[in-house]
Amino acid sequence: MPDAEEAVTTLEELGLTEYEARCFVALVRISKGTAKEISQVADIPRSRVYDTIERLDRKGLVSVQQTEPRQYKAVPVDTACRRIREDYDSRINAAENALGQLEEPDSRDDEGMWAITQKEHVTERVTLFLEEAEDIVHYLIPATEVVEQRILDGLQSAADRGVRVYIEVPTEDARETFAEAVPDADVVVASDLETTNNVHQEWPAQLLMADQEAIVAAGIKESDLPNVVNEMAVWTYGRDHGFAVWIRELLDDRLAERDEDRTTGE
Repeated sequence: MPDAEEAVTTLEELGLTEYEARCFVALVRISKGTAKEISQVADIPRSRVYDTIERLDRKGLVSVQQTEPRQYKAVPVDTACRRIREDYDSRINAAENALGQLEEPDSRDDEGMWAITQKEHVTERVTLFLEEAEDIVHYLIPATEVVEQRILDGLQSAADRGVRVYIEVPTEDARETFAEAVPDADVVVASDLETTNNVHQEWPAQLLMADQEAIVAAGIKESDLPNVVNEMAVWTYGRDHGFAVWIRELLDDRLAERDEDRTTGE
């Protein structure tokens, strides 16, 4: 039965052994049954049913009726899914804690230049640097279409923490959109972002600098597929990297020029 096999595979991916998954799926199908019946439906040796059911019982996935012969019953599917989810989350948390103990918090082994070739990974890196920002964020967006909701949420969250957030966009329409999405940010129109040039069919997409050391520089490139645009990026972390020094200098100059223009305008 294809549906049953799919369910078994899914349960295995969530941490159950093959026999545990087969026994549980068998009990869901027959409502309740003896070891012999489970063995026949699950297509596993009867001798392995007992220890498998015992493990499922410890996990809270089956109930045991003390009859002769014993009868076994699966808990309701929604209850089983909730308990499997709790167990899965618990193991993820345990792994995260264990791996966290191996990190050297005072070192940044990722200093240097790193490349990203997939759009979702670009968004993840931008979001991570926004989450870690403590003082100031400077964000330039020539291609506003690459900015996902997670990034907008990250910008506002940084502003909520007291981080100074400066956003430059290419048009007045974009300024209104970002000012509404990130109301606590300083959003301005930078007309030079509207006229960026393409090189080898690649255009600037977004440039983030957080706390003058964490940088993501991304571009977009047309794909051979219709209506598909690829995004790629490089990122670095650290004040002493040459790329970071240059980007910091260029972006700080932009802020200084903008402040000077405002002062003159007043």
